[in-house]
Amino acid sequence: MSDNILVCVAWPYANGPIHHGQLGGAYLPADIFARYHRIRGNRVAMVSGSDTHGTPITVRADDEGRTPEEVVAEYHQSILDTWDGMGISFDTFTTTMTDNHEEVVHGLFNALLERDYLYRQTQDLFYDPEAKRFLPDRYIEGQCPHCDEPRARGDQCDTCGRQLDAIDLINPRSRNTGATPELRSSEHYFLRLTAFENPLQEWLDDDKDFWRTHVLNFSKGMLREGLQDRAITRDIDWGVPVPLDGWDDKRIYVWFEAVIGYLSATVEWAATNGDADAWRDFWQSDDARIYNFIGKDNVPFHTIIWPAILLGAGGYNLPYDVPANQYITMSGSKASTSQRWAVWVNDYLTRYDPDPLRYALAAQMPETADSDFSWSEFLRRNNDELVATWGNLVNRVLSLINRHFDAQVPDPGPLDRDATRMLDRAQSGLEQVGQSIEAVHLRQGIQQAFALAQEANRYLDQTAPWQAVKTDKQAAARSLYTALNVIAALRTALAPYLPFSCQLLHEMLNTQGSINDLGWQMHALRPGDQLQKPTPLFKKLDPSIVEEEEARLGT
Repeated sequence: MSDNILVCVAWPYANGPIHHGQLGGAYLPADIFARYHRIRGNRVAMVSGSDTHGTPITVRADDEGRTPEEVVAEYHQSILDTWDGMGISFDTFTTTMTDNHEEVVHGLFNALLERDYLYRQTQDLFYDPEAKRFLPDRYIEGQCPHCDEPRARGDQCDTCGRQLDAIDLINPRSRNTGATPELRSSEHYFLRLTAFENPLQEWLDDDKDFWRTHVLNFSKGMLREGLQDRAITRDIDWGVPVPLDGWDDKRIYVWFEAVIGYLSATVEWAATNGDADAWRDFWQSDDARIYNFIGKDNVPFHTIIWPAILLGAGGYNLPYDVPANQYITMSGSKASTSQRWAVWVNDYLTRYDPDPLRYALAAQMPETADSDFSWSEFLRRNNDELVATWGNLVNRVLSLINRHFDAQVPDPGPLDRDATRMLDRAQSGLEQVGQSIEAVHLRQGIQQAFALAQEANRYLDQTAPWQAVKTDKQAAARSLYTALNVIAALRTALAPYLPFSCQLLHEMLNTQGSINDLGWQMHALRPGDQLQKPTPLFKKLDPSIVEEEEARLGT
């Protein structure tokens, strides 16, 4: 019986193109995980969308003299192009501007209101006397009261990761005008987060040993410090309306409504697939598992705030795992959209194939600590690992079979001990990779797959079928048959990581159907099966690309 696996991925702001840090931090891990479970035969829905109501949207719109709608239209399409080019296989990638999203947000808002988890309270908020407007948190900058970072935002300090209230900032200033903001009173709805401290503590204490240590420790640390109720409405005209009379000049806070997007996107997925109630199989079924793939700066919203909303509304499954990644820096410095210090994925795709970047990011995935991307390391991984280790193994085995066995799977005859051991190793290797992906240890999984490829290369070197074919064709047939079936196992093991090149290999092996139809198991190629003419899986890159690409940084 298949499991229901819901893969929820962080909603990117539709205010700029996707860069390598975002791709490797959340979207590539989610895609690898979802692809694996599809091959296993599980029922998978991978959902997300563009966050269109975040203040980064209005900030860019203000800076460029455009409307938020114009900014969203441009960058939502750019994001869709990135997913298509990189093979990020969303089942639904929507936006927070849909009627469906608004309806689901209103449903949870009303459920919390009815159960007394929302209340009205007047609070003092910053007002820009020059712009004559209340300032959203991201429009306010100042010194962090915890780590002294001088450019902390009014909602969060990116340096220490603490959530902030704008009034806690030291020496606050308006981002737009530079004016010192004034405190003025405004009435808002608050989420009674304090009511969920004990339920959240019980949930986090209940069999979470498989969670990443930094995620669990950070979440429990927040509870030890004590939660504070948070306003869920704000003085702004951009966002989801408050579903109450007399609140026309306010909107629901983006931090509250964006996480609800996981539910609304699943509802949309169900409707699009012709079964309007199918979302319940993920959100209200005991045999479902919900995974939230995010970056480490998003941990509190997914382990504290979103579970609290779900608990308050009642009747919904909480996240099963929140495998948040650390950061991927760029040549030793933090990736930055504003400073153009990153690899812009759509720009990358104009010059290179997708799988080399997928591989480079997966091989150094920042699961437990920050990792660094550099063009020199990208070149090395492409040429020394993709081309020389994996691609070379495939090319020389298929080329020898094409040349000496009429492009047909050789009949190995009786298998000797080395061949049997190699095939057993392929079976165990495939199982190991599957177990690693299942546990969301994705970097370990690809390392295990490439270790198997290296063993297959050593086996091929030891048996030297290119020499044996001259004097003992049966021995050459046995060697090539064995190596070919290890390649077939690696095709499955690497398919979640390298879908484009593995699909090309799948076609060269002349296997019917898609890779997803194979299942996560060994599929021995039979003697006499016809193979297709081999094509190189990867391109060797010239060392000159390092200098060329580094010159593009910051421009």
